Amino acid sequence: MNHLVIRADANSQIGTGHIMRCLALAQTWQDQGGAVTFISHCESNSLRQRLLNEGMNLINIEKPYPTTDDLECTLENLSAISRQQLTKCWLVIDGYHFDAAYQKRIKEAGYKILWIDDYGHADHYYADLVLNQNIYADESFYIHREPYTQLLLGTRYVLLRREFNSWQGWQRKIPDIARNVLVTMGGADQDNVTLKVIQALKQIEIPDLEAIIVVGPSNPNLAILEREISDLTNLQLIKNASNMPELMVWADLAVSAGGSTCWEMAFMGLPNIIMIIADNQRAVAEELHKQSIASNMGWGKKNLLADLGQHIKSMILSTEHRQEFSIKAKQIIDGLGSQRVCGEMH
Repeated sequence: MNHLVIRADANSQIGTGHIMRCLALAQTWQDQGGAVTFISHCESNSLRQRLLNEGMNLINIEKPYPTTDDLECTLENLSAISRQQLTKCWLVIDGYHFDAAYQKRIKEAGYKILWIDDYGHADHYYADLVLNQNIYADESFYIHREPYTQLLLGTRYVLLRREFNSWQGWQRKIPDIARNVLVTMGGADQDNVTLKVIQALKQIEIPDLEAIIVVGPSNPNLAILEREISDLTNLQLIKNASNMPELMVWADLAVSAGGSTCWEMAFMGLPNIIMIIADNQRAVAEELHKQSIASNMGWGKKNLLADLGQHIKSMILSTEHRQEFSIKAKQIIDGLGSQRVCGEMH
């Protein structure tokens, strides 16, 4: 099986989502007998360690694209890996700072490309495969593409990490009152929306209410969050959670950012309140709200504390809403997206 090379980055500005969804694809590639190398400018020590622990190779990029160093480093490593394998390897590219010119150079060097995209941000597509796993993905985003470029669009292709596989077919019970709340605002959360959610939860007077707050590896606000809950026993912080499926099983309700975690929650049938923390999350939140799969609170940094608290409380008490969200969410994700994408690459 060919070697898979992945070019994706992570830092406090862009978060960890690009690498995390590529990790799901990488795990499936490994499970099918292939080797994986990440070429990355990754500022998170814990995330770098996770890739290594997963048995993946990691090559560091000092200065990411648009610097010329990036392209040259990537091409050199692709060449070296291909010589070892005696065959040209696939390159997965995931990140908004990569453009048509980046694709073109890689393609001209003879490599096959899987381009992971969210909203059609490149002027032209030279990739062999373009993957947009979002519920709103549309062919119209990719009018300017090569005749050979294939499109993989929609939630059939959602990339879920290996730890979710064992929960295939699991059925959620919806309690009358959602006493267990999971909060996760992605890998970075620059605006510290997590703090606002904690403050809203502290105002909700419901007996035995508990919350687990997951703090991502690139989150700069850990000390502030720890201070905020230091005198509370019913709120718990978890940094770099490695057991997200189990946390989603424990939870009756989630409050999350609008990134890839929305697809994980949908697969687990977990009713979700979405708070947008980045431009690329808006379309996901709006479409999931429109289809009654989740509740969209809009921009997290603009939410008033009282409104947020009231909305969370009403969802905690509304069995009917949570039931509807759970049923509809499970219908859009079957957990086989990574296998489908890998199948298209063989």
